[in-house]
Amino acid sequence: MSADTAPRPWYRHVVRDELGVVLVLVVLVVVVGLAHPDFLRPVNLLSTAQSSVYVGLMACGMVFPLAMREVDLSLGGQYALGIVLGAVLIRAGWSPWLALPAILLVATALGCLNGAITTFLRLPSFIVTLAAALLFRGAALALADGKQISGLPLDHAFFAVLGGELAGVPTSVWVLLALTAVLTVVFTRTRFGARVRAVGSNPDAAEFSGLPIARTRIAALGLSGFMGGVAAVLGLAFFTAGDPTVGNGYELTAIAACIIGGTPLAGGRGSVPGAVLGNLILTTVAASLVFLQVPINWTTFATGAVILLAVAFDSVLRRTRGRGLFPRRSRETHPDPGPDRVPDRDRVR
Repeated sequence: MSADTAPRPWYRHVVRDELGVVLVLVVLVVVVGLAHPDFLRPVNLLSTAQSSVYVGLMACGMVFPLAMREVDLSLGGQYALGIVLGAVLIRAGWSPWLALPAILLVATALGCLNGAITTFLRLPSFIVTLAAALLFRGAALALADGKQISGLPLDHAFFAVLGGELAGVPTSVWVLLALTAVLTVVFTRTRFGARVRAVGSNPDAAEFSGLPIARTRIAALGLSGFMGGVAAVLGLAFFTAGDPTVGNGYELTAIAACIIGGTPLAGGRGSVPGAVLGNLILTTVAASLVFLQVPINWTTFATGAVILLAVAFDSVLRRTRGRGLFPRRSRETHPDPGPDRVPDRDRVR
């Protein structure tokens, strides 16, 4: 029986793209739960899920530019600007339900602007979005006059619905789950998602085939901005104040979550559910350190260690899909003849 027709080992059918991060998350929760059983109480698990929502939404959107070999470092600034903008509009007399689409529209427009500058000025998205992050956060500080905006109508249904619970689960968690499902379909089953993956796999081939690279790049960064706007809406509803200092480092955490979840910086592929799971791992680490009474000075060290372990473990599982857990050497080995031993008719001229 040839290698091509030989049946695949059983374990290849259960190894999927997100299995690695799922196993890491489960092991992490079980270990912390055994060390501190109170961690497994539903109220604590829901609190951890609630804490993961904002960066999780950003990570969902970040998958698209990363899959195109782009990056959006402005999400933390967009998040702060969106929260402050919403608080300013509400305090000025706007209905919170009208402030919601305003936040989303501005966030999406800023993301598209990042994409347009990156595309038409031929600048690296790293530089463009890094500068934009400073601009957005500076605008948030200016709008808020450097201080927290309070005095919002907390009795309004906006804060009760989006900042409250639905069926015993925070509403923001339901929103994250719904958008994760939608963006998974967009990334894997739509023409836009196929274009994103094609451009990230081989930009030159994508351009040669006539794909609208500029429009796809702008749309991907616009979608990333939109998800930052959604995070800002939910953050405003939950925290009930406009704080211009929030969101520091959120974009880097979102990138780390995407990488843990299987979206490489090399582009060409990605996983929206994997990004959410990767962010849950990071959030669970931060929450577990509190329960285990680990000194705050070790928090960053522990988070970095978990990122390395999660990526390494997931990489091992991914390789098993292609060649098995214990690959065998072929009985017939054909060493590379080298360039000097290749017949002239087979050389590339």
